[in-house]
Amino acid sequence: MSGSCPIPLSVEPDFFKFVQNNLLLFAVAVVSGVMLLWPLVRRAGAGPSVSAMEATQLMNREDALVLDVRDPGEYGAGHILGAKSVPLGRLEAGDVPPEVARRKERAVILYCERGDRAEKGAAALRKQGFAKVVTLGGGITAWRQAGLPVEK
Repeated sequence: MSGSCPIPLSVEPDFFKFVQNNLLLFAVAVVSGVMLLWPLVRRAGAGPSVSAMEATQLMNREDALVLDVRDPGEYGAGHILGAKSVPLGRLEAGDVPPEVARRKERAVILYCERGDRAEKGAAALRKQGFAKVVTLGGGITAWRQAGLPVEK
């Protein structure tokens, strides 16, 4: 076998040299990968959310309580029919209205403009022992885009 070509035992030096020569390329790949995964990671800790149609089913079939966690001025500008205004700060302070506190075992849907504040409010309610808390994915913006009614 004197005419055979030697086979390199390890490709690691070539790989590391390639990485060193293309460090910027690898940095961009890692950063873009993290950016793609970030919404999934962030959403995983927020708990379940429902679409506008799923929310209407919960409201109709399970008599879900709907809470608007926006500021009173935003609530007054337009809210989901029958929603109660309980600003986020009040939920986070543990100041849950009595009519809400009695519903710990029933479905509760929280929403805000787009969903960020509702996720914080849902976490606060879960800490207070509420069993079935969901957020409206996309908030009242998604509700309006689905063509569902709002009242002022």
